[in-house]
Amino acid sequence: MEFKVIEEDKHKLLFELPGETHTFCNALKQELQEIKGIEIATYRISHPLVGVPQFHIETKSIEPRKAIKEALANLKKKAKEFQKEVTNL
Repeated sequence: MEFKVIEEDKHKLLFELPGETHTFCNALKQELQEIKGIEIATYRISHPLVGVPQFHIETKSIEPRKAIKEALANLKKKAKEFQKEVTNL
């Protein structure tokens, strides 16, 4: 997965995720919004066919990159739990 930083400072991060779709972006946004210290976590795709997802994150008490790592770890954990549940059907 490609991660392209557009703008970054201590409490703000704008980045793109080329090649990703709403499926992953919605899941990441949801996880980011659940992390303590996140003020804004959203994304947009400027064109439905050729647009690249662009995330906007603003934080209060956590570094944006640390929040992303935490959100991705949470997503990975949930995916493993889901896989386990499906396997046990």
